[in-house]
Amino acid sequence: MAAAVLAEFGLLSGCHRRLKASPLLRNETKKRAGRVQCLQAQTVRSRTQRIMEGIAVSGEVGGAGGAYSYNALKRLDQVWSSICSDETDKQEPQQVVSTIPGLFSKSNLAGRAVDTFDVIVCGGTLGIFLATALSCKGLKVAVVERNILKGREQEWNISKKELLELVKVGILEEDDIDQAIAAKFNPNRCGFEGKDDIWVEDILNLGILPVKLIETVKKRFEALGGVIFEGCSVSKFSVYDDAVVLQTTDEIILPSRLVIDAMGNFSPILKQIRRERKPDGVCLVVGSCARGFRNNSTSDVIYSSSSVKRIGDSKVHLFWEAFPSGSGPKDRTTYMFTYVNPQPGCPALEELLEEYWDLMPKYQKVSLDDLEILRVIYGIFPTYRGSPLPASFNRILQFGDASGIQSPVSFGGFGSLTRHLGRLSDGRVTITYFSPPHFQFIILIALGSFCWKTFMI
Repeated sequence: MAAAVLAEFGLLSGCHRRLKASPLLRNETKKRAGRVQCLQAQTVRSRTQRIMEGIAVSGEVGGAGGAYSYNALKRLDQVWSSICSDETDKQEPQQVVSTIPGLFSKSNLAGRAVDTFDVIVCGGTLGIFLATALSCKGLKVAVVERNILKGREQEWNISKKELLELVKVGILEEDDIDQAIAAKFNPNRCGFEGKDDIWVEDILNLGILPVKLIETVKKRFEALGGVIFEGCSVSKFSVYDDAVVLQTTDEIILPSRLVIDAMGNFSPILKQIRRERKPDGVCLVVGSCARGFRNNSTSDVIYSSSSVKRIGDSKVHLFWEAFPSGSGPKDRTTYMFTYVNPQPGCPALEELLEEYWDLMPKYQKVSLDDLEILRVIYGIFPTYRGSPLPASFNRILQFGDASGIQSPVSFGGFGSLTRHLGRLSDGRVTITYFSPPHFQFIILIALGSFCWKTFMI
């Protein structure tokens, strides 16, 4: 009887009759096959992953380009995928700024204030430069930074003329600038493949050590009486009639007359203002700093082939930038970047890096096997029409990348800051308090020559 049953279901050796799989069994089989494929995919590492996991990563910092690990790359690719998505049911951004009628000085929070400031700058990597410039004007300034305030390892390249802007506004001495220069290189090329190159002198021809430069500015800021709150993440901002109050996640209460948002493209205040609006364009950047370049005395300001390449589901035009690094005579940084409209099918950063490992050796006429990869660099730089961003709240202003002050080639960041710093820190304006429409109008007028504001009731 048992044998007959087994034979009926085809479970005896030599049986040719098979059990017709039920829908439940077929679904389970598909799920199991999917899990197997997923596990197989996890075991096959991309070239980018193999390279990045072979590099000792230490000292990641805040700000664009401050992270180098593979895990950080995957996190940023998730952010980028979300930006490209056509989903309409995205969560509303957290409301970090609120307006509270009345005086802070009469509120229950007033007694918990740690200190009171003229200006609080949120975001210290580049905000420390503006904070120091304002301190030079005699203002009481604080910087709030969620990480330890220090510069990244990867160098910034810039021109001497732009660096001297830091001297003009009183942030640094010229000797400080010279000590932060890690590399000098001339001439510098601009060109397209198959066309005549244009060679220029003293354009983006200096490699600056952010670690050294920011440490020097930080000391200058503190010597001027500035206060730095490191390891403090912002939780919310409450705008009263007489102050704007910053509250950190660990409930530190910091009132000031003005808050400057220098938290970059992904500022929580900016997210509230933009309301998850998709950027009008994005610059995607990947690259590396590597050792082993024999011809390493010149730089490329911008270089490109005239051909369009398909990466993933998109066609992109690729541009390059390259310059010597100050960490060694054979060390060189190369960037590959492109401009895209964010939409489904845009290449992921990891896909761009996979292409980079193929194209960079051809571009620089080296073998990848002969190079020691010191760091892998990547970033996304969104841009919006209607920039710079108008003031959206009383007593809160955007600065730098958070305000949309940027150029297509330099992306923003440090180069943009030096070009605008003199204008943004020049002069003083004293105004009285008006109702919000008039108040905002005065703020917009003052952006052309930014300075601190005194609010009087």
